[in-house]
Amino acid sequence: MEQPGGIAGLRHSRIAGTGRYLPERVLTNQDLERMVDTTDEWIRTRTGMERRHMAADEQASSDLAVPAARAALEAANCSPDEIDLVVVGTTTPDLVFPNVGCLVQKALEIPPCAAFSCEAACTGWLYGMSVADGMIRLGRASKALVVGVEVLSRITDWSDRSTCVLFGDGAGAVVLEPAEEPGLMSFILGADGNYVDILRSRAGVSRNPAELGDGGLAVRMKGNEVFKIAVRTMGRTVDQLLERHGLDRGAIDWLIPHQANLRIIQAIGKRLRLPDERVVLTVQDHGNTGAASIPLALDVAIRDGRIRRGQRIMMVSFGGGLTWAAGLMQF
Repeated sequence: MEQPGGIAGLRHSRIAGTGRYLPERVLTNQDLERMVDTTDEWIRTRTGMERRHMAADEQASSDLAVPAARAALEAANCSPDEIDLVVVGTTTPDLVFPNVGCLVQKALEIPPCAAFSCEAACTGWLYGMSVADGMIRLGRASKALVVGVEVLSRITDWSDRSTCVLFGDGAGAVVLEPAEEPGLMSFILGADGNYVDILRSRAGVSRNPAELGDGGLAVRMKGNEVFKIAVRTMGRTVDQLLERHGLDRGAIDWLIPHQANLRIIQAIGKRLRLPDERVVLTVQDHGNTGAASIPLALDVAIRDGRIRRGQRIMMVSFGGGLTWAAGLMQF
């Protein structure tokens, strides 16, 4: 019998283990007060953030991804040679090529297999989870490592007080394995390039490359527009996914939204009529870590005992592109 959102007769996947890594250096709101015209009170009130972690000069995205992946492998009781698919969601790759997936594969000594990066801004990890889940369902992968990682400090304009208070660096990872019953139930992915100008950088490898050395990679954001579209889109996508499975909002044990800022998270919870105690909140500790924020929050809530086996988890994200995604799972 066909599972909602699935394909008849195919197996399922579930999360076997999670892990995270945050760089040692911490940048507090008080530190930012000395850098730009802002205050701890303003940052807390507007974003809910208290601190964020910054990669060391010698650390790139793969250097953050590897310890997070090791922690996930350990939690899953899985050795690297059992992994036959590596997917990394990131906006901040080490290099144009090789992709971060290949670098993680090499560092962990994972045998030859498909290894690639997925670039969908803050939604990249959920996009990657959907791909890995599909590969396991189809029997084209046995165990998958899916990582979300960002070194957003490298593309932050530290003179722009409207954005520099928001972003941090970090990585979160999961190991997926086959399951008899649905663990990952289904996903909804979306994008609308008509809104490209409200959250973007102005330069890249093949577009305005001359501006790369002049802050061209820095995040540029129209905050009010992003807020309105993010809340509306994520709320709608969650409702669509619940409707697909014949569930109401009360069926969600935990909501893990992209940790963009406290106001967006609170607005999503209010729109979905979910009490604060059922929304996982970690933005105060690491800021907006882009594609890493959901797997980071997931690992925190699993390891502190809030999320337990058998509970139903809704994950939802939104990022530049514009991209969005929601994923429903029975942990």
